[in-house]
Amino acid sequence: MSRSQSSSLAATPAAPTMVANASTEPVLSIRHLSVAFNTEAGWKEVVHDLSFDLRARETLAIVGESGSGKSVTALSIARLLSRRNSRASGEIWLAGRNVLSLDEQAMRAVRGRDVGMIFQEPMTSLNPVMTVGAQIGEALRRHRGMDKATAAAEVMRLLERVRIPGAKRRMEDYPHNLSGGMRQRIMIAMALAGNPRVLVADEPTTALDVTVQAEILNLIKLLQDEDGMAVLFITHDMGVVAEISDRTVVMYQGRAVESGTTADIFASAEQPYTKLLLSAVPRLGSMAGATRPARFPLIDLTRGTCEEPREIRDTVKADTPVLEVDGLTVRFGQRTKAFEPARYVHAVENVSFTLRAGETLAIVGESGCGKSTTGRSIMRLIQPTSGSIRLDGEETMGKDRRCLQRLRRRVQMVFQDPYASLDPRMDVGSAIAEPLVAHGIASSAQARDIVASLLRRVGLNPDMATRYPHEFSGGQRQRICIARALALEPGTIVADECVSALDASTKAQVVNLMLDLQESLNVAYVFISHDMAVVERISHRVAVMYMGEIVEIGPGAAIFGNPQHAYTRKLLAAVPSADPSHRRRRTSLSAGEIPSVIHPRGYVPPTRQYRSVGDGHMVQV
Repeated sequence: MSRSQSSSLAATPAAPTMVANASTEPVLSIRHLSVAFNTEAGWKEVVHDLSFDLRARETLAIVGESGSGKSVTALSIARLLSRRNSRASGEIWLAGRNVLSLDEQAMRAVRGRDVGMIFQEPMTSLNPVMTVGAQIGEALRRHRGMDKATAAAEVMRLLERVRIPGAKRRMEDYPHNLSGGMRQRIMIAMALAGNPRVLVADEPTTALDVTVQAEILNLIKLLQDEDGMAVLFITHDMGVVAEISDRTVVMYQGRAVESGTTADIFASAEQPYTKLLLSAVPRLGSMAGATRPARFPLIDLTRGTCEEPREIRDTVKADTPVLEVDGLTVRFGQRTKAFEPARYVHAVENVSFTLRAGETLAIVGESGCGKSTTGRSIMRLIQPTSGSIRLDGEETMGKDRRCLQRLRRRVQMVFQDPYASLDPRMDVGSAIAEPLVAHGIASSAQARDIVASLLRRVGLNPDMATRYPHEFSGGQRQRICIARALALEPGTIVADECVSALDASTKAQVVNLMLDLQESLNVAYVFISHDMAVVERISHRVAVMYMGEIVEIGPGAAIFGNPQHAYTRKLLAAVPSADPSHRRRRTSLSAGEIPSVIHPRGYVPPTRQYRSVGDGHMVQV
């Protein structure tokens, strides 16, 4: 569809356009693809008459909000949709064959060899009872005919290329032994194992921090140069789109409403929806000069407008902290044949900070830096090795289970994946009411009224209480998890990557909800995230973690405006800009191994010193 032909959100896509330097035949051609699902109300079409071409060494990004049809398109290409509950019409030409006409046996040869897939949620894609090395090796033996020894050597090389520290040791790990970011890197290595002609990447960097994301994007580009691989990149991160894609297709309600070169889309978008989508992108540096967190601008598709952001009122109380963490240390023993572990993972090392009522402290850093372990330790979901955690001045370390249950009323947690956090067999009203009943705060009848009030508070209809988690969108499920966290009226909420998997507009809505709740309830947040643009907007203070330690901590304006530690500067430099003209120059990937946090028994970490570089701004020497 040429951009000049787009006149409305419901514009009908024209035939695929040729791109510059398109001397070769497309490796992937989609013609008039429509996909429908069988529902209680009959067949419902979710992708309408979609057409585009993809050529070798080209990256095509498909962007749009949740429910726009992006992932359904990706799954259709690999024929991963159930034939009992879905049907696809049109043509999908891959390596000279229409995959919609192939039988299942022929498709098994296509998957992995002609088309590789990277999924958004790696834990649901990896086999929990196989080591990661065995899973990648299986793909190598199946699609490249390698023997066991050759496959093992290639597995280690692939793990090193996607920057897995201690690759040789990690081959023997199971998925649950790895952080979310590391699991996603395993999935990327597995998808690349078969040297596919087309790589379909469905939100592949959602769970990755900005530094690893930059390296993975660089890796994909280098592989394209070496092997001529084509990439179909599905994402809601417009910064990633600007960084990696040659052309972009914008989808809305199952239709391609605008397409063209990425530079043209960003510079002169024609469709109202595309313009609003770009206006909602969180941009690093947008808070320069601001003294307090501010709401995101919100898209209003009905009116075709984008709400102006506003700062929230000052909520921080200068009295006694609601949370005090002092010298927190968490170490995990590795597997060993002896009774005493020979090596330990130093996940968190001597971390200290305070949090006041109405304040947001953001904890940022690479995957595996210890930020999620810190959050879970505060909740005492993980048993710390040593240190002190005080809630409202009361020590939580050394408390028995009954005391911990009482203390947990003061601190609640919102996890990254709301679907995994909710019982699929329990309606959401019961899920929200469960902590009220468990703590003896309300009877079942009283809990229903409280649940209705909580749903209204997070912007949902009380009638939704009888629905189940699968009946909600990702953003709605996250709102339900926030409502459940608020049920006990905690003074502190630990939010662990709670918006990382959401599209730009939904992310803005959830962040704005959290800011509104902080303004009205004076709740404090420990906001764990790798999204630096969101952190800049929501946080009062920022703690930067690296290798299990805080290397820099201070007011958000100081961290973003005057970063002092080399690692902080590296984090900020790795954030992709939502401007194709600022695309980073590609360089060779570092061959060196990331420093390991695994040390032998008896290892004593060095004593760290900090210096003050401003009011409340401390940096590790």
